[in-house]
Amino acid sequence: MRSIRPSFFARRGRNASRGISPALGAVALASALALTATACDSGGADADSRASAAASAAAAADGKITIPDDIKDRLKEHGIDLDKWKNGAWKNWDQDDWLREAQDYINPIIEGLWDPDRMRDAEDPDRGVDESDLGDDQGVTDPEPAAVEAAAVPSTYHANAPEAGKVLFDSPEGTMVCSATVVQDPANPGKSNMVWTAGHCVHAGKKGGWYRNIAFVPSYNDSGMSAAKLETATKEEVAPYGVWWADWAQTSDQWIEQGGQTGGDGASYDFAVIHVTPEKGGSGKSLEEMVGSALPVDFAAPAVAEVKSITATGYPAAAPYDGQTLYECQDKPGRLSLNGTDPTMYRIGCTMTGGSSGGGWVATGSDGKPALVSNTSIGPVDAGWLAGPRLGEVAKGVYDSVSKKFAGQ
Repeated sequence: MRSIRPSFFARRGRNASRGISPALGAVALASALALTATACDSGGADADSRASAAASAAAAADGKITIPDDIKDRLKEHGIDLDKWKNGAWKNWDQDDWLREAQDYINPIIEGLWDPDRMRDAEDPDRGVDESDLGDDQGVTDPEPAAVEAAAVPSTYHANAPEAGKVLFDSPEGTMVCSATVVQDPANPGKSNMVWTAGHCVHAGKKGGWYRNIAFVPSYNDSGMSAAKLETATKEEVAPYGVWWADWAQTSDQWIEQGGQTGGDGASYDFAVIHVTPEKGGSGKSLEEMVGSALPVDFAAPAVAEVKSITATGYPAAAPYDGQTLYECQDKPGRLSLNGTDPTMYRIGCTMTGGSSGGGWVATGSDGKPALVSNTSIGPVDAGWLAGPRLGEVAKGVYDSVSKKFAGQ
């Protein structure tokens, strides 16, 4: 999650070359907060979406990824040579080469890039909130909640939180991690390939562009192995349901234009939807079929005063956590307003830190059944609480756009 101040924690010395990412603290900074890509369904989005989807197509029989000529041309429009990209050109983060616009998302699969070591070493997004950044109760802000100690989700995670998983990505600061949730797809009931996370886990906001090599790992470390045991674990043990690459990602226009690595800029619109495809072609099953579940998303969740409790789930990666274990917090929400013009956010007491950004918030929806109503976006420097955006029309626009883009596929 993103902190409301310059950084969630002091940067640790390990893996200094990788730096903390701006999402979840920018989906890369192990826990920094970030907002999602635009909610608009611009005219060129479909073409760009399909370019991305094809670029991330499943491996062919010879083990190589095949891309139609029209998609290759689309990549070339952005100056991307697929072979060079896969061989390391993606590490070029020059501002002129960092794709930023909502319709420009491209994420070619690089088979084998996310091996167990790279997954384990991904950093939290490092974005904490300084109380002085909250302003003088603009809008409506309730008293700060008491901290709620995060509880470890019992393993196997698939049996207890089958929709939960990790989002992995690369940023200019290094290899990053966030949390995410498998959600239902209205256009493909029972066969969803859609994942909900924070905007800052896919896009850097107002001073950057789309992150790269974005992938989702459902039920990461499903058996709850210790960090020591994970050092020798196989990829199948770390990712029992496979690695799913994002062939499209979309966030709110507000996050792209306003989102910041520090403070709460864009936090009220810090959500994103990712559409995924299996790294190696898979078994023909969708993500939802593979994990056996997907949550509905409620864009008309009850007002704060009517919500009895919210459960937030994620993989906190900043101390005292190590990012390898799934945790959850349950609390009655309060209100948090960062300014007088943006929607008021949900806030709960929770000790989870960076890396939990993007993780799903589940409550009883407007139909009386469990539903995703928010995601972790920001939290304070001392990790006593978390805040997530209220999901309204903008969030629904992002969600519907991604669903329609892949209808019938």
